[in-house]
Amino acid sequence: MPGFDIPARGVLTIQDVVFGFNGTLAVDGKLKPGVAQRLNQLAGRVRVFVVTADTFGTVRRALTGVDCEVTVLTASPGGPEKARFVRELGAAGTAAFGNGANDVRMLEAAGLGVAVLEGEGAAVGALMSADMVVRDINEGLDLLLKAGRLVATMRR
Repeated sequence: MPGFDIPARGVLTIQDVVFGFNGTLAVDGKLKPGVAQRLNQLAGRVRVFVVTADTFGTVRRALTGVDCEVTVLTASPGGPEKARFVRELGAAGTAAFGNGANDVRMLEAAGLGVAVLEGEGAAVGALMSADMVVRDINEGLDLLLKAGRLVATMRR
């Protein structure tokens, strides 16, 4: 993915994007409409990962046909494991999207952390640790698919 040249901040080059599942890409374990198409479009530009505790046990079925790598967490709490995942990818080149308390460390670690306000709400810690907040995941995905949106929001 080409870099985003953000005035007064520099160039942000995203190579990997990591998502939580429930509350971020899905509500009540069901993928939000429009998400699969956008994820596949994004996967043509960067590597896409979903890291989740899979509360509802639906992640693999919901993401059938989506070009992404799914990791179901084994550790509890999952927050440290999600942050470690981002750091191992290379945090500076990773964007992370999440909504839960277990996403706080991941959002802090990522070069770009985006908190998502979907139907399950968002933990205050996730909001405070993110670089930006979006009202829903499709708007968040469009930040990466339509570069001008990210630049407009992140410029100083």
